[in-house]
Amino acid sequence: MLVLSSPSGAGKTSLSKKIIETDNNISMSISMTTRQSRPGEIDGKDYHFVNQDEFQTAIEKNELLEWAKVFDHHYGTPRRQVEEQLQKGRDVMFDIDWQGTQQLHEKAGQDLVRVFILPPSVKVLEDRLKKRGQDDEAVVKRRMRDAANEISHWAEYDYVIINDNLERSFEELV
Repeated sequence: MLVLSSPSGAGKTSLSKKIIETDNNISMSISMTTRQSRPGEIDGKDYHFVNQDEFQTAIEKNELLEWAKVFDHHYGTPRRQVEEQLQKGRDVMFDIDWQGTQQLHEKAGQDLVRVFILPPSVKVLEDRLKKRGQDDEAVVKRRMRDAANEISHWAEYDYVIINDNLERSFEELV
């Protein structure tokens, strides 16, 4: 299993998409979330969108490998889909935060590679968040405030990549 973590806007989603496009032996873990879908997101492809009761039931039934509350919404990894891919001999990539990574490491540390993606600077991170146009100014400010906490966990990872150039960062990841 391969985990990519970073603060919002550092490039983990772009890097994970490039890996999936170029390596047929890696599948992407599709997280379950209680947040609303964003424009263009497809249920079952980008996320499994569920309500709070459904998420709580998944926790109680031990159906999630990991889960965490991030930005007022819950995110988690359905256990069955990951186990099915691993049994087929495929690697599974996760786009999750430090909380989920800690949980996965506790459960499967010997079969887990953790990579933390850092932006080249705080200013670049803020510019990226603004340019992607997904969030209003208040959300960007909150993501920036929370980025310091996320970044503080970089030392818990096996590898760290500073994403100042997407192609170079992709080559390092490979």
